[in-house]
Amino acid sequence: MDHANNLVIDADAHVIENDHTWDFLEPSEAKYRPKVVSDPDNPLFQYWEVDGRRGPPALTVEGGDDPEERAQESDRRIGTPRESRLLVNVDSRLNHMDFLNIDIQVLHNTLFLYDMTEDPDAEAALTRSWNKWLGEIWKMSNGRLPWSCMVPTRLLDEAKVQMRAAKENGAVAVCMRPVEGEHLITDPYFYPLMEEAQKLDMSMAIHIANGNSASVDLYGSVPASHPAAGFGIFRAPTVIACMFLVLSEISELFPKLRWGIIEAAAQWIPWIHREATRRSERDGRELPEDLFGGKNIFVTCQSDEDLPWILKYAGENCLMIGTDYGHNDTSSDLNMISMLRARDDISAAAKERILSHNPRALYGLDVVG
Repeated sequence: MDHANNLVIDADAHVIENDHTWDFLEPSEAKYRPKVVSDPDNPLFQYWEVDGRRGPPALTVEGGDDPEERAQESDRRIGTPRESRLLVNVDSRLNHMDFLNIDIQVLHNTLFLYDMTEDPDAEAALTRSWNKWLGEIWKMSNGRLPWSCMVPTRLLDEAKVQMRAAKENGAVAVCMRPVEGEHLITDPYFYPLMEEAQKLDMSMAIHIANGNSASVDLYGSVPASHPAAGFGIFRAPTVIACMFLVLSEISELFPKLRWGIIEAAAQWIPWIHREATRRSERDGRELPEDLFGGKNIFVTCQSDEDLPWILKYAGENCLMIGTDYGHNDTSSDLNMISMLRARDDISAAAKERILSHNPRALYGLDVVG
């Protein structure tokens, strides 16, 4: 890592689950082990399956070892070495980070973008195994791969136990979907998790996802190739969750708890700012002048967004950037950081906050740089 300058922190990078992820299941939990199945309509596509429920694509089947080998569908750079994105070789990941001039990547899951099972015991077994896998990776990374842990939201006491173990093994956040079953993220049902996260100095990372099966089925009724399907399933619920968070009293109940809105871009911030302000004025409520700072909310942006306009509403202590390393969707671009550095319409100080100061603050990273 380059300690002479401010560390560059990739606030949204991914691990791609593989068979080793589930080697931490107890023998009695083997029945819950996810398996890879082929799509009957297209055998070239494979998916993770738990208890007969299909989850996201099994990205373990991607080929190619050269970072530049994969075909580019746009002018974005998305290719990553297979052993690096699966983290079967931690040194490979660290070497690729060096190549990309990234000091730290905060790792988020891929499999749990959907609610994978309604069985509380199965969910607890899967999150526990996943967390142990990430702890193993972190121990081999010299502190460069902190991560957001998964928790079984149907068993809150067990979730708190897993949070404590994860914290001891490099976790810096609790990853939450914007909707968890029948619960919005602001539901008092989750207050025990918020209290525990605040106590442990862990942030709450709302990563684009959807834990409500009815919502997933609704938007999933359109062809998977429809360009708006992913927006409806993942991005829109995440923005809505931020709106509920802004207008809630959670920042008063848990004043030290930090929130990250991850991989939903940031162009919506002025809209949410204005909507929240108008609705609060109507109800006679006062919001902080620095809305997102006052609510302890941080948001990952993309390097091609209208950042001067967004910063006007987000404030200087809100925005971060993430490459979405390991994925190949509309948020993914390994050039995200270099493109941000090349911009001439925001100040050097604003760039430093996006690249280093703000993600450090969100994730509570105790690093020297």
